[in-house]
Amino acid sequence: MENENNNDKLEMVDEIKESAPPLGIKMIAREFVKDKIAMGSLVLLIVIILTVFIGAALINQDKVMTVSILDKYAPPGSISALGHKYLLGADEGGRDVLGQLFIGARNSIVIGFTITIITSVIGVGYGVISGYFGGKIDSAMMRLVDFIMILPTMLLIIVFVTLVPRYNVWAFIVIMSAFYWVAKARLFRAKALSEGERDYISASKTLGTGNFMIIFRELLPNLSSLIITNLTMNFAANIGIETTLTYLGFGLPANVPSLGTLISFAANGDVLSNRKWIWVPASVLILVLMLSINYVGQAIKRSADARQRLG
Repeated sequence: MENENNNDKLEMVDEIKESAPPLGIKMIAREFVKDKIAMGSLVLLIVIILTVFIGAALINQDKVMTVSILDKYAPPGSISALGHKYLLGADEGGRDVLGQLFIGARNSIVIGFTITIITSVIGVGYGVISGYFGGKIDSAMMRLVDFIMILPTMLLIIVFVTLVPRYNVWAFIVIMSAFYWVAKARLFRAKALSEGERDYISASKTLGTGNFMIIFRELLPNLSSLIITNLTMNFAANIGIETTLTYLGFGLPANVPSLGTLISFAANGDVLSNRKWIWVPASVLILVLMLSINYVGQAIKRSADARQRLG
């Protein structure tokens, strides 16, 4: 009799497990399986990132950036004066385009990802705290955001880039992060203000739960869909901002490879029309990266939305 009761209990537990909604990694995996475009984008994104980082690690940057006038605009497949084969040709300084593509893509991905993480941590934290507490705290915190937002951000970035004495990738990340968190702060402040009026927040306060415990355990999980969407969109956008600034001549230093640097060669009409091997690979890579990141982000957002609906 006791064994039968135990078996019944085990069967009930199994039924509950089977009927329970999938959470976390399982739900994300299910969403990717349903969306073939998102799955293909994820696989493609992983392959690109692994290839770029492994390839960049095997390439000597100083050697790639060495000027060789005799190899100026060498076409793809040609042999350099030193016996090196240019698989994707050379630029106006005789520098290997393939090597610059690998190192430049790595730099762009690292810059885009790091700026996204830094600005998201600052912006989400600042905005949520401001919106949750409201009142005088919210008013004081938002005045700083308003002040930064009215500044000519792009011009200030250009000025700082020009003035920094030892300018490198990390200096560029710090300068960009100092200005690009404010939009996130306003977005999440508005969301936190609306969420703060909901019953689950009021119930937690009534039970005596601490404010920061409510923020981390109640509020932020309910903002996960918005956070994920904002992260993915900004990751792609930050890669674009870095390449745009470099294209304009205010991004990375001239001795640091960048996708924007390769694209900037297209400003020359002759290169644009007759030497497409210099700028087309970088342009295609940026396009594929941005599309892949957006498709992956949309799939993760849908899984987060489904998890919130299921509780």
